Amino acid sequence: MSYARLVRFTCGPGDEAPARSLADDLAPLIKEQPGCEGVVVFGDANGEGGVFVLWDSQEHADSAAKVIRPKLDQHLSGHVTAPPEARLFPVLAR
Repeated sequence: MSYARLVRFTCGPGDEAPARSLADDLAPLIKEQPGCEGVVVFGDANGEGGVFVLWDSQEHADSAAKVIRPKLDQHLSGHVTAPPEARLFPVLAR
C-alpha cells in the first residue's frame, strides 16, 4: 500500500520564500529518500504552502520524516505563524 504525506504551513502574507526554499533545497533531498515516489512543493502569495510526498510504504515515510522534518523546521523557522501540520494518509487510488 502506498502512502501520502501532506505537510501544510502558513507564513505571513506575501512570504513565498519558505516554499521556494523548500522547492530548491529540500525537494531534491526528499526525492533521494528510499521509497519516495514523488514530491510536490506548493505555495501562494498569501503565504499558504506545503509539501506533498508519495511513499511506497509507511515504514519509508516514517523513516524519511526523521531525516526531513528537522530540515523542514529549519527552513520554516521565523516564517510560519504556527507549527506545520503533517499527516500521513493511505493512498486509495492513483
